[in-house]
Amino acid sequence: MDSNITIKSDRDRIIAEFHRVRDLSETLCLPLQHDDYQIQSIVQTSPPKWHIAHVSWFFEAFVLGHFDPAYEPFDPRYDFIFNSYYYTHGLMHPRPRRGLLSRPTVGEIYQYRAHVNQRMHRLMASAAEEDWPELAFRVILGLNHEEQHQELLLMDVKHNFWSNPLKPSYRDDLGSTVGSTRTARWIEQQEGVYRIGHAANDGFAYDNETPRHEVLLPGFRIADRLVTNGEYREFMEDGGYAEPSLWLSDGWALLQREEWRHPLYWEGEAGEWMQFTLGGLGLLNPHEPVCHLSYYEADAYARWAGKRLPLESELEIVLEQQPLAGNFIDGDQLHPLPAGDSGQWYGDLWNWTASPYAAYPGFRPLAGSMGEYNGKFMSNQMVLKGGCCATPVGHTRASYRNFFYPDERWAFTGLRLAEDA
Repeated sequence: MDSNITIKSDRDRIIAEFHRVRDLSETLCLPLQHDDYQIQSIVQTSPPKWHIAHVSWFFEAFVLGHFDPAYEPFDPRYDFIFNSYYYTHGLMHPRPRRGLLSRPTVGEIYQYRAHVNQRMHRLMASAAEEDWPELAFRVILGLNHEEQHQELLLMDVKHNFWSNPLKPSYRDDLGSTVGSTRTARWIEQQEGVYRIGHAANDGFAYDNETPRHEVLLPGFRIADRLVTNGEYREFMEDGGYAEPSLWLSDGWALLQREEWRHPLYWEGEAGEWMQFTLGGLGLLNPHEPVCHLSYYEADAYARWAGKRLPLESELEIVLEQQPLAGNFIDGDQLHPLPAGDSGQWYGDLWNWTASPYAAYPGFRPLAGSMGEYNGKFMSNQMVLKGGCCATPVGHTRASYRNFFYPDERWAFTGLRLAEDA
């Protein structure tokens, strides 16, 4: 977050945005049955019940508790249960055990959300003018935090349902995709000095996107669409998962240990591949972007194709030249689509880059507990960019830096190719 941003936005607009974002989280949960709220299939995921409680805890702990001297927590015990990783704030329930929390009940958590919503509305409506800029800053941060969890909620529900042998669908009304594979076009950038990172006073950004700074890059080319299922299947059929020369050492060791032979959510065998989606199990569409890849798989495919993954800076430079449009959660597809004629830049899938997640020169995290949001994770993870089909359209930008560990693939991740010019 750029602490120099002056927020003078209309108060009514921010209040309306607060309720819109909060309502969307609950709308995403409408297809769930009570039993679905409890499941945590792997350590990386969280139960839906925990997600919708945690984002309320964020407003309670960092907004209401900070700006409302008369506020009393809905239940003081929730501070321990729903804190995620803010050690400067207090202790927390271990992440791997979130799925063991049968209490509080789903009903009690929705009461908690309603309580927080009511008190937040009262606080935002009555705050003094001199307090409003700082309060608005914290509210906007909380809303962006909740939008991140809306995306994670769908990713986690997908893995939870896939882990069930019955392969239930999250929603039965999600339509099939249409379109065909077209030849990728290559966008070329000349060697030069470029500026990346979020520009001050240019709207919301997380602290890890700052400061804006210069980078020197050789000339490069980058594909205008993501790699498809059909193209990735050729890599598999050519023995890509059995050729150690294509893989980074850690990736090859992981491959042998976990016996990976195809992307996550693929089932069946050559010629009869099925794919699990939020709409259930169906035939694999070769024209869709290949998704749910680890960094190691994306990197191995790029080597096999005689290309490479783009650097974070390369992809950001090209994204800045593109309109912010694509397949986001707002379109209600909840699955990546084949590339259109205008290219495939934002949405669909988070793009793995070849860049480690590290601090920009001159980076300074926010003060206090908010400084734990991004900075302390700058170790052993890789940067992804562009948003995905579960990302709200207003929640991404060219400078946005998502990050995952290289072995993780439950998220909506994919790849595009790049090469030296």
